[in-house]
Amino acid sequence: MFESRYSKILTVILVIIIVAILGLIGYLGYDQYKKHQISKEASDFVDNYQGDSVESEDGGEGNKFDGNVNNKLNEITDTPTSNNSTGKGNKGKFKNFTTVGTMEIPSINFNYPIIEEASAPAIEVAVAVLYPNGDNINQPGNTVVIGHNYRNGALFSNLKRVKVGAKVHVKDFRGTKLTYTIYNKFETSAQDTSFYQRETNGKAELTLSTCTDASNNRRLIVLAKQD
Repeated sequence: MFESRYSKILTVILVIIIVAILGLIGYLGYDQYKKHQISKEASDFVDNYQGDSVESEDGGEGNKFDGNVNNKLNEITDTPTSNNSTGKGNKGKFKNFTTVGTMEIPSINFNYPIIEEASAPAIEVAVAVLYPNGDNINQPGNTVVIGHNYRNGALFSNLKRVKVGAKVHVKDFRGTKLTYTIYNKFETSAQDTSFYQRETNGKAELTLSTCTDASNNRRLIVLAKQD
């Protein structure tokens, strides 16, 4: 009788293990599917982007974020705010979010739209301008662009693999395309904004920011300057 009960316990444990394994396989499969879908839609958008009325088919809410340098980094919000953009050109839409351009980093196979302003829903599907504003893209001065590290290859997940000297190509809504060269890469705290405002000698610069693999409270920072 003892052996029978022991056998039943082992059977239950085995069933639990099998269910857990199947659940894990299903989760990983969905994760890869999601990565593929996001990457494909973004890449198709980049390929067709002309800085005009390009739109994606899927919907969404183009929510905005308004705030200063010190609170932008940690207070990405779901609440819409007014759009104070004054730049000329047709910005286009990606999943119903206003875009200001596209970014390509060939060395890590990165091809995504750049959304005009950062919000929680926006950075679920693309990268977005955090500081100072979307119209500053490809203009003299520094522009901070943020993206999620999903740790699955989507969005800025592979930013950790980019090397100093690699190229970043940005096409903006005005139709201008600039090439940037990465010149620095480091980790810092989520609260650090000391590099936002810096001397660029009249050229355009980019700051790319994402979470590190180790912590959501740490940031991987990549600095790039216009060639």
